[in-house]
Amino acid sequence: MAMLALLQRRMDRPGITVHGFRSSFRDWAGERTTFPREIAEAALAHVVGDEVERAYRRGDALEKRRKLMDAWAKFIGAMPAANVVALVRKA
Repeated sequence: MAMLALLQRRMDRPGITVHGFRSSFRDWAGERTTFPREIAEAALAHVVGDEVERAYRRGDALEKRRKLMDAWAKFIGAMPAANVVALVRKA
């Protein structure tokens, strides 16, 4: 919700949603990393496993999720910006 509020209210972009951001993250995690599926799904706040499995899963895998998000930050931080035009005020 925070990202949606940022896009739609603060950046005044009402037609944009966060689904594309989440989808890009999930594709990257599944295709470019060795992090377990469950960790990627938990990072997206998805329900993981069936009812019985969830009853026995007590932890939140916070440290594993933190490592995943650190890897994501390094990945997106290293990407060159595409289709970006520098706007410079001429004197």
